[in-house]
Amino acid sequence: MAVVEDVAGGTLEALMQTDPARASHQQHSQHYGRVGVLERGGKASGDACEQLVLERAIEDLAEAAGRDPCIGSAAASLQDRLQELATRGAPRTQHGLIHGELGPDHVPVDASGHPVLIDIEGLMFFDVEWEHVFLQLRFGDQYSALSRPGLDPARLDLYLLAMRLSLVAGPLRLLDGDFPHRTVMQKVAEHNAKEALALLVS
Repeated sequence: MAVVEDVAGGTLEALMQTDPARASHQQHSQHYGRVGVLERGGKASGDACEQLVLERAIEDLAEAAGRDPCIGSAAASLQDRLQELATRGAPRTQHGLIHGELGPDHVPVDASGHPVLIDIEGLMFFDVEWEHVFLQLRFGDQYSALSRPGLDPARLDLYLLAMRLSLVAGPLRLLDGDFPHRTVMQKVAEHNAKEALALLVS
């Protein structure tokens, strides 16, 4: 079997520069979870997206604290900050369709100029703030073309800190093995540890 990608219209990154309006798309659901699970009548564990993110962030914090002395020395303050941010968000009854790690390499554009999602195994209905935090980190100055009004500042703050901690724990975990690009992963971890600590005083 051969899987062939034939999407000839360029990338989302290029489309953002030529036609920003076309680069956005939205769908919603009352429930959160993986699309396939919801379509089969299942549901995600837990009561709210922010609770799920909080639980995973606390796990990432514990792992990062054991591997990075700076995170370790601030672990109690970081956990308090996570807990505080998780209580700020208002209850939500509608969730957006998100990719989970949306970057320009995940959205080629077809010959008609329509974005096409690839690597969609993580596609889910979730708080759109999670996607937007990733987009901010991934696109940097270009993010403004993808921003939207009405995002919850409390969720953005929680998800940013959670993602920073994940980007410390994950790369340091890779360094336990024989991952070849060790310097790159070390720099990713160090950068995100610094950014996570900066969020304690922001």
